[in-house]
Amino acid sequence: MSFSPIIPAGGLVGWRFLNRTLERQQSAFSDDKTLQREEAYFRANIGKVRTAGELVADRRLLSFALDAFGLGGDLANRAFVRKVLESRSGDSGALANKLADKRYREFAGAFGFAEPGGPRTTLSARVERIVNQWRQERFEQAVGTVDEDMRIALNARSEIARIADQAGTDDGRWYAVLGSAPLRAFIQAALALPSSFASIDLDKQVETLRGRLRSTVGESEVSALSNPAKLEKLTRSYFLRSDAAPSASSGTTALTLLSQAAASNRLSRRF
Repeated sequence: MSFSPIIPAGGLVGWRFLNRTLERQQSAFSDDKTLQREEAYFRANIGKVRTAGELVADRRLLSFALDAFGLGGDLANRAFVRKVLESRSGDSGALANKLADKRYREFAGAFGFAEPGGPRTTLSARVERIVNQWRQERFEQAVGTVDEDMRIALNARSEIARIADQAGTDDGRWYAVLGSAPLRAFIQAALALPSSFASIDLDKQVETLRGRLRSTVGESEVSALSNPAKLEKLTRSYFLRSDAAPSASSGTTALTLLSQAAASNRLSRRF
């Protein structure tokens, strides 16, 4: 990939520059020929795939599919990925439904190999949604090669806003935040919570997060972050902590948290 994001500074200065130039940089990213070839291959071949085994057998297709859900690190774990893809949403015992990281359930549901009427690989709207997610994820990856703080913040902005708009209870939305390794890393760093935070009782985690969020943005519910101004305030907190501690940036802290959360989410049961 020849595209390289332009981020002239770290912290809030860099974040503001990235936001001012985001549309132009995403356009330049979309013009990258290597990325265009990967997208064209996926579009041309995904409709031929009928089973989880067929998808797992095509490394190029599988890489694209995993990247679309931020799960590219599982490319070598084909047996695990196949079991996830063969999970049925209505089966509480299926692997994707037992993992705490909800990205696996979304991944399985998007392709629908085990769902009635599946697979969904021939549905143009579903394929388009996966492609759009892939573009966003790959852009964030490119940003991360320059500044990991920016990648984590970009991901958090889209994912937290999506969760905040979901129906259900506030507890459920907090569980969804905690069930995503990248979001857990972001919010623990933004709210100055230590890596050991993940080891305490889940209800206590939610109680603590509500209190910290109230202190930071003035409200305690995840739905408050559907307000762009409040979400940006939380993001500023993330970067301000990075600016205040250059020897141990929030990106470094979040990467440590992300590694720990990803390991535990792979093995733990759902909330």
